[in-house]
Amino acid sequence: MTPVFCGVDWAEDHHDIALVDAGGKQLAKVRITDDAAGFGQLTALLTEHGDSEGAPIPVAIETSRGLLVACLRATGRPVFAINPLAVARYRDRHSVARKKSDAVDAAALANILRTDMAAHRPLPADSELVQAIAVLARAQQDAVWDRGQAHNKLRSQLREFYPAILEAFAQHKHGLCSREARTILAAAPTPTMAATLTRRRLQALLKQAGRVRGIQAEADRIHEVFQRDYLHQLPQVEAALGQQTSALLRQLNTACHNADQLEEATAQTFDDHPDAPVIRSFPGLGSLTGARVLAEIGDDRSRFATAGSLKAYAGSAPVTRASGKSCVVMSRRVKNQRLAAVGYVWAFVSLTRSPGARAHYDRRRKAGDRHVAAQRNLFNRFMGMLFHCLQHGHAYDEATAFPHQQSAQLSAEAA
Repeated sequence: MTPVFCGVDWAEDHHDIALVDAGGKQLAKVRITDDAAGFGQLTALLTEHGDSEGAPIPVAIETSRGLLVACLRATGRPVFAINPLAVARYRDRHSVARKKSDAVDAAALANILRTDMAAHRPLPADSELVQAIAVLARAQQDAVWDRGQAHNKLRSQLREFYPAILEAFAQHKHGLCSREARTILAAAPTPTMAATLTRRRLQALLKQAGRVRGIQAEADRIHEVFQRDYLHQLPQVEAALGQQTSALLRQLNTACHNADQLEEATAQTFDDHPDAPVIRSFPGLGSLTGARVLAEIGDDRSRFATAGSLKAYAGSAPVTRASGKSCVVMSRRVKNQRLAAVGYVWAFVSLTRSPGARAHYDRRRKAGDRHVAAQRNLFNRFMGMLFHCLQHGHAYDEATAFPHQQSAQLSAEAA
């Protein structure tokens, strides 16, 4: 049977469908609605043109998200998410007049699969569990970024009229994001109100925030900070700034709550995955960071043919640009940004958890790498190890991962 290829140009309330055969002849062109009836119309159209469980028709679309994509993936059909910029280039191959319409884009998508399907990668056949982990891990990471943005807005506001609260929690691990700071700031949103807080009231607020040790000493310290002399805004201006501060504080409280709640849900879901023990065995990876790694690489073992392809996807592998006598090695800019972000954290934490990782980082620094480059190189090595361990179901082993460091340690002990 002649191969058939499907292109879908998606929109908010409708989708344009185009089917072409191996010779480029358009077999069908239809517009469907974005609902169950429209999806049923699409599956019926595919079946009419030879789609079957053993030989499904591949589908090209410009997104990897949405209900339509999820339902297509659930049916087992190969779905290719094509970059819109690539579609624009392919469109120019078929029309010099630069005309554009949804039907033309759908046909262009179908022809991309007809001519260059081997150059594109279908969406991975990840399990339902890892797809759920991806939703939670990405939402938690977004919540952390929202928390950082809310914190920065609040801190910028407090610098204008309330330096006492900043000084009181300058050395705290979580700063204004700590429950103690947010509880006290809610009770005293202006420096004038903070100066009236007694030691007993501060102790009550610290208990309310969940502190269990050193309450009296901490209350005395904060009380002393609030009693110092500071510059003040005019009374009415200070009161207005206090109201704005309360509004910003509510945003920060919501962001902190969302991040904490999603972190717990992400860790619980990640622990149920069979790959969790292997991922957690690596130094520097816990339940949350491990979930972020698994969310981006998935559990479809056929997704990455080699460790090199996984490293390129993570952005840890360098890019070489060679032309004539010029040869430049640069960091990779096109990458999975979420995986690259957690990779930096992973490599940084591993420096205190793995002697081999620390020795590798130090060697790269002595060779002339800057801190970020050395971290990226270490992350690149870890990605290769992770690929091997997941393919074979092996846990991380320090002696196997860094044999030179192990040999040096044994020689030192023998001496």
